[in-house]
Amino acid sequence: MSLLETQRLASAAAAAVAGGRNLNAVLAAVWLRHPQLTSQQRGAITDLCYGTLRFGFQLEAVLTQLLAKPLRDEALRWLLLVALYQLQHTRAAPYAIVDHAVQCAARLGEPQAAGLINAVLRNFLRRREALLTKAAQTDAGRFAYPQWWIDKLRAQYPRYFAAVLEAGNLHPPFTVRINRRRTTRNAYLALLAQHDIRATAVGADAITLARALPVERLPGFADGVVSVQDAGAQLAAPLLDAQNGMRVLDACAAPGGKTTHLLEIADLELTALDNDAARLERVRQNLDRLRLDAELLAGSAHDAQAWWDGKSFQRILADVPCSASGVVRRHPDIKWLRRAADIPQFVLQQRRLLDSLWRLLASGGKLLYTTCSIFHEENSLQVADFLARHADAGRLPLRGVTTLDGTPEGLLLPDNEHDGFFYALLQKI
Repeated sequence: MSLLETQRLASAAAAAVAGGRNLNAVLAAVWLRHPQLTSQQRGAITDLCYGTLRFGFQLEAVLTQLLAKPLRDEALRWLLLVALYQLQHTRAAPYAIVDHAVQCAARLGEPQAAGLINAVLRNFLRRREALLTKAAQTDAGRFAYPQWWIDKLRAQYPRYFAAVLEAGNLHPPFTVRINRRRTTRNAYLALLAQHDIRATAVGADAITLARALPVERLPGFADGVVSVQDAGAQLAAPLLDAQNGMRVLDACAAPGGKTTHLLEIADLELTALDNDAARLERVRQNLDRLRLDAELLAGSAHDAQAWWDGKSFQRILADVPCSASGVVRRHPDIKWLRRAADIPQFVLQQRRLLDSLWRLLASGGKLLYTTCSIFHEENSLQVADFLARHADAGRLPLRGVTTLDGTPEGLLLPDNEHDGFFYALLQKI
């Protein structure tokens, strides 16, 4: 497949995301329509989509300067944004990028499209530095996020917002979790060294590789020795403090990273609940690979009476749906899919989930509330509201979680080692 075809498929996929579709679903549809694509070709298309969506708001600030009037044709606009991303962030030859973009435009059937593409891209190459400098005078052009997102973080983290935004535009670390039932962290580091894979320990069970690898190239992955999981996400299972023999519920369990980690740490009577039966199958696959066992239930945490047997749980992990603002570098389509108006809806859903799950918790039991959001409304404010409404609830200190000065307890802002997460450990009094 030529660079031209990669460019064409990537720009069509990115345009679909801007139109409201999830990037993973869009790419899955592309692979179905083009089964001849190799893994390398799929990787190239994926990289272009991720990069263009990651820096799209900055690229739009540049493109606006290059156009005499707004471009209404979305296919052409995204073709230009993909090409601008390639010119700015990849090592592909500029002449080839421009030439293939012109050919793509000609295939769209617009008589003047090819000439427009050629003029815009060559103008960018001539004026690159000046265009980027002027774009950076706007928030969107500097940070490559929608304005509402920038405004929210500036208000909530005046000391850290710029670093947080910049961290969200980096490639995420590739971190694995060793299965402590099968190996140790140091033993696995030695195994990686034997395979000439550079890596660093970043937690009790966490190891970050110098570069990402396909899972099939990870030593011991197929045999359940190791799993891929962000270092910040690996804090959840130890924080829940589940002990051997306890009855535990992992609500919203799919794809099973935290479920399996809990079972690696202790022998538990664990129920993994998710309202999506297809996603629950991924939990089963992970359990099978790691040679672990749990009861899988397809159901809603909002409607416990439909599946609950009436026996209280001693521990509950509530990894609730959220804006995912802390993991945007892994899912750059979130920048385009989220709206400021979505946050109150997530808050309401989280509130209902917490109230529903609290009824299932035994007296003296612990519930770990967690999100992959960094917005206060979904985190510290949500917990404060819950505690104000539940006299039988208390908040416990978190061991092993270090928060930055001036940020809420239990909050991890994204950095070089982990994504953004929030944790609050609640106990029923």
